Amino acid sequence: MKDCEFCQILRGEIRRYVVFEDEISLGFLDEKPLFPGHVLLIPRRHCPTLVDLPPELIRPLFFNVRLLSRAVEEGMEAQGSFVAINNRISQSVPHLHVHVVPRRPKDGLRGFFWPRNPYRSEAHCQEVQETLKGALQRLSREDW
Repeated sequence: MKDCEFCQILRGEIRRYVVFEDEISLGFLDEKPLFPGHVLLIPRRHCPTLVDLPPELIRPLFFNVRLLSRAVEEGMEAQGSFVAINNRISQSVPHLHVHVVPRRPKDGLRGFFWPRNPYRSEAHCQEVQETLKGALQRLSREDW
């Protein structure tokens, strides 16, 4: 879609810190992260919500969610991850996107009153991007 911000990212019209891409989806750092390493994974095909995702894309998209979840945990040295999707309500961009957020005990994430922890600088954002790309490269070589 022409006016969809995420479709514009896919077309390269808006710059984001990409950490993952394949023929199905694109993963990039969230601009307003809950914590550094917060990734959004979007399907390349414009689908407003999970219900709109074609059945043939469900398995490969969620395989990538699984891969990113592991990479975020390993790359950010987190003890866990939070994976979430909003459908319409609280969906900032009407294009399906999966949040993958690194989690640690007592990190302050409670219910739906989420703290925002922005990147300290452009260099910090680039450092996290490279860390996650490295974790993904290591994981993609493993047979899991």
